[in-house]
Amino acid sequence: MPFPGGLWWLLCCRRGFTLLRRDYGEAEREADGEAEEEEEASFELRTQGDQGSLEVSLSQPTRSSSGSERSLLVAEEMRSLIMEKGPGPVEDDPDALVKGWLQREMRGCMKTPWIRPRKYWFVLTPDSLDYYSSNEKGARRLGSLVLTSLCSVLWPDKQLYKETGYWSVTVFGRKHCYRLYTEHLNEAVHWVCAVQKVIDSKAPVQTPTQLLMRDVEEHSSSPEVLEQIYRCNPILRYTSGPLYAPLLPFPYGSLDQSAPGPRSYTTLRDEAVKLFNSLQQLESERDPVPLMQGVLQTCLDLPPLVDEIYCQLVKQTTEPPAPGGQGDLHYWQLLTCMSCTFLPSPPVLRFLHFHLDKTESRFPASEMAKYACFIREALGKTKGRECVPSLEEILMLMQRQEMICTVHCPGAPACSVAISSHTTAEEVAQELVSRLGLSQSPNLFALYEQSRRREQPVGSATLLADVLTRFENLAGEQREQDPPCRLCFKHYGFLDTDNVPRDSLEFALLFEQAHEMVLRGYVPTSEETLQTLAALRLQSLNSDFSTHAPFPRLEELFPPHVLHARLPPPPHRPPAKCRGARLRAGLLAGGLWGQALAKQRAERDQRLRGRLREEGASTMAAIVEKWKLLQGMGRPEAMAAYVALVREWPGFGSTLFDVDLHVVRPWPGRAWGQPWQWVALTPLSSQSPVGAGPQRLWLGIGAKAVSLYKPGEPEPLDSFCYGRISSFGASDSSTFRLSVEDRDLLFETSQVDEIARLLNTYLASAGAQRLPQPQESPTSPPTSESTVLPQGLCHGAGPWQHRPPVGSSHS
Repeated sequence: MPFPGGLWWLLCCRRGFTLLRRDYGEAEREADGEAEEEEEASFELRTQGDQGSLEVSLSQPTRSSSGSERSLLVAEEMRSLIMEKGPGPVEDDPDALVKGWLQREMRGCMKTPWIRPRKYWFVLTPDSLDYYSSNEKGARRLGSLVLTSLCSVLWPDKQLYKETGYWSVTVFGRKHCYRLYTEHLNEAVHWVCAVQKVIDSKAPVQTPTQLLMRDVEEHSSSPEVLEQIYRCNPILRYTSGPLYAPLLPFPYGSLDQSAPGPRSYTTLRDEAVKLFNSLQQLESERDPVPLMQGVLQTCLDLPPLVDEIYCQLVKQTTEPPAPGGQGDLHYWQLLTCMSCTFLPSPPVLRFLHFHLDKTESRFPASEMAKYACFIREALGKTKGRECVPSLEEILMLMQRQEMICTVHCPGAPACSVAISSHTTAEEVAQELVSRLGLSQSPNLFALYEQSRRREQPVGSATLLADVLTRFENLAGEQREQDPPCRLCFKHYGFLDTDNVPRDSLEFALLFEQAHEMVLRGYVPTSEETLQTLAALRLQSLNSDFSTHAPFPRLEELFPPHVLHARLPPPPHRPPAKCRGARLRAGLLAGGLWGQALAKQRAERDQRLRGRLREEGASTMAAIVEKWKLLQGMGRPEAMAAYVALVREWPGFGSTLFDVDLHVVRPWPGRAWGQPWQWVALTPLSSQSPVGAGPQRLWLGIGAKAVSLYKPGEPEPLDSFCYGRISSFGASDSSTFRLSVEDRDLLFETSQVDEIARLLNTYLASAGAQRLPQPQESPTSPPTSESTVLPQGLCHGAGPWQHRPPVGSSHS
């Protein structure tokens, strides 16, 4: 009797699913069994406790070995670490630490709802993670993952659980990667903790390269033994073929993809092999600079690879086929760049020094010996870099020469300074102070990074080579009309502006810096005074009025924000409250009504631009009229009059920071280091009440006091001399705390470090003594770390913060 159509269809589907499941199971056992053929040959890792004889013909492994040989290698490795299981029941294994049913990923596929997952019996022992077909007596072991100190395990992923309904446990081993699944979070966490505990209990492993490095160091005084070591172990010498495994041990598993930069990397082992292929390309590369910079960038993104690249470069520069040839010199040039960028670990550093001494003694007066001498000197100065060398720096290092850095001085020609990869901003600032004759000035100077959007001081310990690399990176991102970034030498702190000689270079710097403050709107004064200042600026640039004199742009003479303030504000349209109104507005915006609105906005913008041009023309006319009245005034007199007008503002000489102010009080009886209590804002002074919310203010850091200004108002809201300040410091990365007598002022700002540096500079210049910092508790806000200040005259202290006086309200 024939089957009904529906029943026949069901049987066929069931048969198909059974075949599909069986195919997956067979493929899985074939891929993960003990007789698996490895795609990648690698050196055998040895533990530190292995005291056997090192009889490794440590030659470069090749892919020509047969599958049986590779299977034998895996089997011997497992037999050396795992005891063979007897025929008894799997559940009765005395070595089992954790055991249970888990589901394993099917041949690299994620779990899908239409394939029934397959469960296996997993057993964790002190040496391996095994899985069996069942937990019954005589069950066949389907696979085993050897656990060493290089293995890793990933914690369950919540996102994967939301997508599949399973918690995952991923274990990375040398030969295999197990992706296991369970429906219970506590079970997954239990397995992860148990596997990690076994991994942590394993002794560190060492590669043959590490063992040979130790042998070379121990027998460095015996040339015969060293010659035998190098002759019997080709892994220490130049290799023309590819490298299939790294020279140093790296943890198994994938990398954390949260590494900085847009680059994506695989595992450390794979990246080490890729880098060796990149090194071999250097031999025939006509322009090796970009490739060198790429290798350096990879080492910067993945610091564990620094020692690996040093070992690879030492290997490739040992007994090369053409010593001193183009390919060999490219290796030495990259090694030179590495020595100026990264410092290797002590064992690799000792091995590198031995290689440098050996090269100098074997090839005296050669290019290789000169590079070796340069590298040895560089290693004594290198302390780590924030950026990889720029293309220009790499070219200079390839020639073992210094770079030329251009530093711009306001009101004076630019200065060219020769720097190396280890030159700091403080060294250049001190050189410029001496070269420009500013050594007797009481004021402080520093280097600044200037770009179209911002200006910030350069830290005294910052390497100028890193700054130039940042400029090179920004130049590739900026548009053609944007001005390039540059270094500028300027005043950093004003201690005495009254006694600066008018005919000195320092007065010209002071004049230029005052003009920058005016253009940025940091000198609140009347519009009439701003026009007078613009006229004085024209007089200092072009002398007396002339129709043929070059006219700067208006925004180079007059603050642009003043002109924009005259324009009417854009019309304010309240947002649609109900959903239907928003829907109707969206529908209208997409049709003819939207085109009409766009046309209206374009017409309004055109009217505003026309109005702005009219305001600019009238302002320029008023400036020119005032300029004509300065007939006969010389350039020094115009500059002196300009500075005198700016000095009338009480805040001149202070560095202004845009901050949001909060005023807080500590809890009654609060011990130092406990959390702060946010309370309503209190008036700063009787004549300047402050509201109950954050307020945008200017924080002025001067030589004698710290002042608070409301933007655009000439008089300060309040001023605190340094005697009233009990402590200050960074509460977090965006909050600066200033304790003044019975108040704690919190400022939200993005320039926390700059404020702390400047305060420390003025305290150091005044001879203030650093006081002990408070004892921190787990609940105390983090304090800023000690930093070196960017000045060229005085050595500032680190961030200054101390315990309030005994008996004060801050105790």
